[in-house]
Amino acid sequence: MINILIADDHAIVRKGLKQILADTPDMTVADEASDGREVLDKIRKRQFDIIVLDITMPGMSGLDVLTLIKKEKPKLPVLVLSIHPEDQYAVRVLKAGASGYLTKDSAPEELVEAILRVSRGRKYISDSLAESLASELNKDDGEHIHNRLSHREFEVMCLIASGKTVREIAGRLYLSVKTVSTYRSRLLQKMGMKNNAELTRYALKNRLID
Repeated sequence: MINILIADDHAIVRKGLKQILADTPDMTVADEASDGREVLDKIRKRQFDIIVLDITMPGMSGLDVLTLIKKEKPKLPVLVLSIHPEDQYAVRVLKAGASGYLTKDSAPEELVEAILRVSRGRKYISDSLAESLASELNKDDGEHIHNRLSHREFEVMCLIASGKTVREIAGRLYLSVKTVSTYRSRLLQKMGMKNNAELTRYALKNRLID
């Protein structure tokens, strides 16, 4: 039996995933988590065969959670299930240690296949993502200056480029306005940019936002 921990901040998503997996032999949703700290708490208390992890959660970002999971439980497979298109986050999360990346608009059958493959120690990526990953891994990080950013800085950059205000980002990520402003200042400095308009142009050019 494959024991699965589902980590997503939306109860309706967790319920939907449980319904999909309830009809699948040899799989069971052993537990749920609604944020990153809860994920870490649960993996310290019991054993799971795989984590299905949302990359966008309140408080600690999914990317930060992934990094900590791999530090504490390096052999525990993590399948990232995200609303974000592959070309926005997939390469970054695979480099961070995820065993697979799947978008939330994927078919239920694809989710089941991904869980099976990842739980057996293999990777799960789509054909298009495989090509993108091969291309990215062969590039010098200097070719894409957003690779200089931390996970949280990258997340803040994408939200700014999507038109969110500092206050809106603070509310979404459960951070203070001051903290978000600090992240903004850091990422602008790292990327050699002066304002949000430049960030937005860069994000659109590199397909980091829709």
